Amino acid sequence: MAYDWLKGIEDHYDIVVIGSGLGGLTGANVLAKCGHKVLLLEHHYQLGGLATWFTRKGGHIFDISLHGFPIGMIKSIRKYWSQDIAQSIVQLKGVRFINPQFQLDTTFDREDFTRQLVEKFKVAAETVERFFTDLRAMNFYDHNTETTGQMFARYFPGRDDVQRLLMEPIAYANGSTLDDPAITFGIVFSNFMSKGVYTFQGGSDVLIKKMAIELKKNGVELRKHVTVEKILTEARGGRKQVVGVIANGRAITCDAVLSNSNIKNTVLRLAGEENFSPDFVAQAKAVRVNNSSCQVYLGIRKGETLPHIGDLVFTSDEPVFSSEKLMELRTTSRTFSMYYPDTRPGFDRYTVVVSLNAKYEDWNQLSPEQYAAEKERLIEESIVALERHIPDVRGKIDWKEAATPRTIEYYTRHWAGTSFGTKFEGLKVSMDLPVQLPGLFHAGSVGIIMSGWLGTINYGVIVANQIDKALSAKKRSTVAATI
Repeated sequence: MAYDWLKGIEDHYDIVVIGSGLGGLTGANVLAKCGHKVLLLEHHYQLGGLATWFTRKGGHIFDISLHGFPIGMIKSIRKYWSQDIAQSIVQLKGVRFINPQFQLDTTFDREDFTRQLVEKFKVAAETVERFFTDLRAMNFYDHNTETTGQMFARYFPGRDDVQRLLMEPIAYANGSTLDDPAITFGIVFSNFMSKGVYTFQGGSDVLIKKMAIELKKNGVELRKHVTVEKILTEARGGRKQVVGVIANGRAITCDAVLSNSNIKNTVLRLAGEENFSPDFVAQAKAVRVNNSSCQVYLGIRKGETLPHIGDLVFTSDEPVFSSEKLMELRTTSRTFSMYYPDTRPGFDRYTVVVSLNAKYEDWNQLSPEQYAAEKERLIEESIVALERHIPDVRGKIDWKEAATPRTIEYYTRHWAGTSFGTKFEGLKVSMDLPVQLPGLFHAGSVGIIMSGWLGTINYGVIVANQIDKALSAKKRSTVAATI
């Protein structure tokens, strides 16, 4: 008889959270601390969404996406999680660029980038200062239609090398392209420029386990291996509203649902088109899914060591930066995330995670034989590229495997296997959701600026506060009606 992963749960909760990405986890934690009864359901055997980890034989631990985020994570983690978790966030100082146009090492902050742009790239100091100041003033309420490519042409005309320095790392961080709104680059880039790149010392396994402890301490009911099949609605007061979910075939009632699933999946699959106006359905269908990525995981044999070549190493053989070239099936552009023993204090192993941007359709159209061959090619080309920097690395590797957009789709249920959520228009659909269907809220990677670790955590907080306000108002009206 199959194990009942919902054994012991109650029939009704104030809020059901669908999915355990950082937005879902943080939203659940905030709502629980507000006094609400919260049930969080995750279909996978691991919490964290893309912010998770896996283990392999030989003692290897691989992080899926623990590669770097802005200093703002410290404040957000301290405020919405705990000081214990926040104090493990440390700065990465070894960021390198290696490509045909330039090679440089940087701490990836405004002071060093200003120095590099002025001294190495010979850009006028006043232009650099104006660029950084203008970017810092950007906010997503501005209705600026300028693209990132147009913005670069305005500040740095004819400078493909400067464009590459500024754009390449952000494209890896959130999937943005030169054709996306300039604001999607500006806000994210400015966040990094304030103090550089940070990571969680201890690894995703320690982080998510600490978050799970915090959630349980605050009263959140956590259940894994549970797939939500449907969001339940009912007509009340002349309009439909959320009343519960169907999960693993069981009905669970609630006053609100917080979906951490992809916004298109939330609207078109979980809730269903029948619960929205035709105009809103059309808006949801028109939302463009952002691109995806591939990873190659290389485990170094116990007892072997690697030289320190940097924490993040952005490499490419392309003569100039191109958003399309970055996503090609056989791209030469890749980032090496180097995991030295101090990444996990007390753990003496080295690992390398190679990240490449990718398009879902390129990988989804392959036959099983082609798919297996392309994954092997991806692994081999990544090792060859790493040998340029560590010539003897091949003999030290005792585990290698690749993940593709299809892998991401399988484990996360992300629409079209996206690593970075949706394009900018997804944010409006996400924010309008509770107006269209009362009781349904969404916190996930939308609009690029709400992507990445910091963006998803902060969006989870924003939406949790909206849910708390809505449920508090509902309880007040119920009490008033009984007096």
